[in-house]
Amino acid sequence: MENIITKRKVEKYFKITSQALDEIKKNIIKGKEKYAKEIIEMAENYLSDAKHFEKKGDYVNCFAALNYAHGWIDSGVRLDVFDVKDNRLFTVK
Repeated sequence: MENIITKRKVEKYFKITSQALDEIKKNIIKGKEKYAKEIIEMAENYLSDAKHFEKKGDYVNCFAALNYAHGWIDSGVRLDVFDVKDNRLFTVK
C-alpha cells in the first residue's frame, strides 16, 4: 500500500536527502555562505531527528523530519543559495 510509511520508504528518502545534502555542501554560490550555513544546519538537524525517530521505530515522525530536511534543502536551491541541477534530488527551475 502506498499510504503506509515503511522502513523501506524511509531508507529510500534517507538516501535521497543525504545525497542532496552532500551535493549542496559542495555547490554553495559565492556570497551566499551565511545563508547556506543556516540551511545546511537546519537540514542536518532534521536529518538527525529523523534518525532518532527511525531508531524508535516511529516511521511517521521519521518521514516527516526527512521531508522537513529536504524542504530546507529545496528552499536553498530555489532561492539560489546553491548551484545544483539534478532534478532527481532537487526542485530545480
